[in-house]
Formats: sequence, structure tokens, C-alpha cells
Amino acid sequence: MQSTVPNEELERRLLHDRTRRHFFQDCAVGLGAIALNQLIGDKARAEGVKLNPAEPMAARAPQFPAKVKNVIYLFMAGGPSQLELFDPKPKLVELSGKAPPKSMMEGKRFAFLKGNETLLGSVRKFDRYGQCGMALSELIPHHRKIVDDVCWLRGMTTDVFNHGPAKLFMNSGFQAPGRPSMGSWVTYGLGSESKNLPGFVVLQSGPRGPRGGNSLWSSGFLPTSFQGVPFRSGGDSILNLRSPLGLTPERERDFYDTLGALNRSRLEEVGDPEIMTRINAYEMACRMQTSTPELMQLQNESRATLDLYGAEPGKPSYANNCLLARRLVERGVRFVQLYHTDWDHHGDKANNLSDAIEKRCREVDQASAALVLDLKQRGLLKDTLVIWGGEFGRTPMGENRATIGRDHHIEAFTMWIAGGGIKPGVLGVTDELGFGVLENKIHVHDLHATLLHLLGFDHQKLTYRFQGRDYRLTDVQGEVVKEILT
Repeated sequence: MQSTVPNEELERRLLHDRTRRHFFQDCAVGLGAIALNQLIGDKARAEGVKLNPAEPMAARAPQFPAKVKNVIYLFMAGGPSQLELFDPKPKLVELSGKAPPKSMMEGKRFAFLKGNETLLGSVRKFDRYGQCGMALSELIPHHRKIVDDVCWLRGMTTDVFNHGPAKLFMNSGFQAPGRPSMGSWVTYGLGSESKNLPGFVVLQSGPRGPRGGNSLWSSGFLPTSFQGVPFRSGGDSILNLRSPLGLTPERERDFYDTLGALNRSRLEEVGDPEIMTRINAYEMACRMQTSTPELMQLQNESRATLDLYGAEPGKPSYANNCLLARRLVERGVRFVQLYHTDWDHHGDKANNLSDAIEKRCREVDQASAALVLDLKQRGLLKDTLVIWGGEFGRTPMGENRATIGRDHHIEAFTMWIAGGGIKPGVLGVTDELGFGVLENKIHVHDLHATLLHLLGFDHQKLTYRFQGRDYRLTDVQGEVVKEILT
């Protein structure tokens, strides 16, 4: 059948089709080139840390000589009250029961305060201790033993006043899930010196788990090899690690070899790096079957050491976890994080500034001080950084609840830090009511920058390329706190 379309129109349509086809072919090539260049660029940018996919936790040298090589982070989940523990305010006691100055409250946000609360002075007794003259409350008598071994950071500030986001911010530098935690960044940069244990271990104690859960020790967009591994205080330290009954070592080794071969075949086919993570996880699990039981045998410690911590083998506790943290860094684990709840002193029956805070302090005071003393006497403190603190502090105003309590406060709170490269002493001055910082303010990003500096990294250069952007622990902020460095 003969076409009724004029020749001129037919030629125009053919030309249009050819042009359209070439356009989309060029676009495909162009987009492919862009994608390829992006992948090459991402790989090049990510190679600031040289990772061996077969051994992602292999120990690596930092960017410059480090002051410390291990970290123990004692996280007091809920926000300890600096006004009851570390920062006495006579003026606040004098004005207790009166309305706070309007100028102090303008433009400020709080989690639960309604605006009709009054100032609340602490009833706790304080005294000054050590050569540094640090003021400590009667609630933490064992801290007097380490008063000149640590640096007291009384000018801490943060950005986030609700628990879950604030914990994420303190742990990852960002208030929403999805970013790598501190321990993940550290093990990404340095790997671990332990062959038979994870590089990043998480220990928990207290009446419940911390708000935020496992997102607090997540590896985010980093390879999952760098996520924290929770250890349990009772029963099996790690679930599903024990071999099934009736499985001989020979059969189990054959299982690991067969599974490893299948995973490597799949890795060659698809190139997914998470398959290598799975391979490494199985191999680590095999090694941990022998290393973990020995690690958990606290009864092998001397009676003097157990008494120093107040540890009781076989009974889950913060004290046991502190002792376990020392044993972990002795065995080359890079980052150990302890979470102890619940420090949320709002003023209800279970969380208040009377019997509840007294109980929390009894649970952590002795063991926290013992950890520093034990590391020091064993020569480990010079290579280990110990951090103590929560996600924020508490307000100078009380809450109108059933008992005495305080709301969350981000403007001023206290933490302490000890170990290699740290100058002991007191840094930071708050105003007479304890509301804000007058001297030596330290933001969370500054703390992170200082931590990485002590481990041998420029916080601006320890980065990971993800979705077209170079991410880092300190986001786009942070300054090293040089005043506390030796």
C-alpha cells in the first residue's frame, strides 16, 4: 500500500526520529559518564582511609601521631543534674522559690516547663577537693579520689533538649538517625588492635535501655563492620554465639568454610561490599566463641580489684561493666561505650532529686572513679581516653511535679574527661544561677573534634563520601579545645 504522506513530510519525520534517537543516546552516554565519574570521585574521596575489604578492622595508622589509642565512654543516659553534683550555686539557693529573671528566659525553649516555675536551689552539701579545688557534692564521694586526675568541663552546651535526639546528637553529631556514631567513626579511622573481639563494644546497665536504642551505636552509612556490638551482662554475653548442641568443632569449621565460599562467590558476582562484612562477621563470631568466655570471667580478677570497683561477678551491674571495659581495652578493643540509665530527674516517683538520684549515684560513683584509678595504676590511662557525661544537664528552675525535679537544660552542664593528652583541672564558668556559660564554652562538636584530635585525626579530614557529599562526625562545625590538651 502506497503512503499518502508527502515526501517532504516523510523526510522531516525521519530526520526528527534520527535526531530524537541520537539525543537520547547522547543523554544515556552523558548520564553514564556522569555516574561513572561520580563513582570514581566517590572512591577517590573515600580513600582517605585505606580499607582492606577482607580485614576492615585491621589496625591503621592515624593522620598524625596520637595521644591515645582507645576510648571508654561512660554515658549517663537521661542527663545528670550538674547543680546537684558538680556546680554549686549559692545565689540559686538564696533565690530558691522565686521567679527567674525574665531576661534569662526570653527566647529559650524547654521540654516540659510551662513558664510558671520558680528557681530551685540544691539541698546537697558541697566541698572543694584536690589541688584543682573542684567542688563536688556529697552524692559522689568516690570522685574525690580522682579529682586531680580528670579535666572537669563545666561549660558544656548542646543544641537538642529531648532525650532521643539529644542522645543521637551527642553520639553522632546529628539529631536524627542515619549518621555514624562516634565509635563507628573511630573504628573506621583506626580499625582495632583486637583480632578476636569487635572493635566497638556496647555495654548497658540500669533499669532500662537508653532512648534511641541501637541507633546510638549504629554505623549509619559507613560499612556495617563498624557498628557497635552490644554485650549482655548476664547469661550468654552475645546471643546466638554459642554453638548448637551436638555440633562438633570439625563440622562447625566445615560450615564456616562452605558458607564463606558461597558468600565469596556471590561477592565476585555482584560486588556488594556488605557481603564481605557478612563474611567477616562469621569469622569473628567463630573466634569470639573462645575469646568471649575468657573475657567475661571477672572472677579471675583479684579480690582487691573487685572491691575497688564494687564488682560482683555473675550479677549484672554498672560496676561489672566498668571492670569489663578495662579488660576490653587491655585486649585491644578500640572503643567501649557504657550506657547507664536513668538520670531523668523530672520530679516523679522514679526520677527525682531525692532518693532516685541518690540511687543512681551509688550505682556509678565508685566504679567510675575505680576505672580511672585502675587504668592509671596499670599504665593504661596514658593510652586510653575516658569520658563521663550525659546528653544534657538540668535547669535552675524546678518542675511542678509530685516530688523535686528539674527539666532538661542545654545551655550549661558538666562532663569530665581523663587520659592521655588531657590536662587535669577545671575548665568553664557558669553564671550565678547556673543557667548559661560565662567562660570556656564547649559545644558537643568541639568535644568530638577534640576526641578525634587526641586519636590522631583532623576532624575536618576524617570524612566519608555518601550521596554526593563528604560527611564527618562534626558536621560543619567544631573546634579542638586546646586549653585541655597537654
